[in-house]
Amino acid sequence: MLANPDLIMPHITDSHVIDYPCLHRGFICEAELPRWTPIHLGPLTIDMSPTKHVVWLLIAAVVVVITMLLAARAHARAANAGAAPKGFANGMEAMVLYLRNEVVLPNVGPHGEKYVPFVLSLFFFILFANLLGLMPYGSTATGNIAVTGTLALITFVVVEVAGMRALGKAYIGTIVYWPHDMPVVTKSLMTLIMTPVEIIGKFTKPFALMIRLFANMTAGHVIVLALIGLIFTFGSYWVVPGPILMALGIMLLEVFVAFLQAYVFALLAAVFIGQIRSAHH
Repeated sequence: MLANPDLIMPHITDSHVIDYPCLHRGFICEAELPRWTPIHLGPLTIDMSPTKHVVWLLIAAVVVVITMLLAARAHARAANAGAAPKGFANGMEAMVLYLRNEVVLPNVGPHGEKYVPFVLSLFFFILFANLLGLMPYGSTATGNIAVTGTLALITFVVVEVAGMRALGKAYIGTIVYWPHDMPVVTKSLMTLIMTPVEIIGKFTKPFALMIRLFANMTAGHVIVLALIGLIFTFGSYWVVPGPILMALGIMLLEVFVAFLQAYVFALLAAVFIGQIRSAHH
């Protein structure tokens, strides 16, 4: 099926078709993804049919696994030969060690090694999902608020479970505010005022993660679309070089943003885990 030759919006919009290169006008064709029978649960209808963003999330996950396995094999070969890893394996090792030693461990607190795999998984999965959205015919799944919301929800669950494990019964103190160094009347008033604030604070953290990643990964494509639109707004060939050069600059900046947003998401996840684990202090 021939597609609308729009090169920008398909990168951020979801659909039940996936783009692929062809020799027709616009060099874009569409393939229909399978549609499954919806599940009806009373008034609720759940459609589990795969969409374009689901496909690209699966691709991102597969690419992450393959990349890590190749890096691990190259590192193992170098270790068996008694030499330091080189090239790709060396670069991946440097990135992993930096995230482990400078991002995760200093922020999650003592005995935080068990959270390293989670934070690293977040970083590399978001990074590859971001980068795949910049490829021709690709799609930015992290520009879908449902995707970023799910990532934020997973992080929220990990943060709260980390707090329960670290604090035990004292975890309730992260929900119900009860100062111990005040008179009873003042304590009661403060509890009534601050407990809702504490509860809201728990949900604002994942909400911030969700919106930050979604907004940043969507904004770049929208700016490129606006710059290209200037050509048609002015309707003159003399303005073409300006918007094209600016759009190329934004696309290069988007590569940096892809790394930055993956790093920020992983960093904040580590910070939130560390905050709740040390809440009793």
